[in-house]
Amino acid sequence: MEVIVTKENFEAEVVNSSLPVLVDFWATWCGPCQMLAPVVEEIAREQAGKVKVCKINVDEQPELASAFGVMSIPTVILFKNGAPAASSIGYRPKEELEKLFS
Repeated sequence: MEVIVTKENFEAEVVNSSLPVLVDFWATWCGPCQMLAPVVEEIAREQAGKVKVCKINVDEQPELASAFGVMSIPTVILFKNGAPAASSIGYRPKEELEKLFS
């Protein structure tokens, strides 16, 4: 299951997570984001209990996008121990995204 993250719950959901957290920065108007959404959903299902998957809508949470230097979407950032550890920009197949946390 994907968790919707806002600036209000970012610390609880991402920074304080005991699991690695894959965060998808996206927007409703972004075509590549819509293509990536089912891939992210599949990862969330398959990696449940191993990797937490979160989504941040950049239009609704511009402060979070800015804080992590997100200039292009989709951007996926893997957080480990509350800090960015790896990232990917643009649409990527599932296998490539899985390399971020393997």
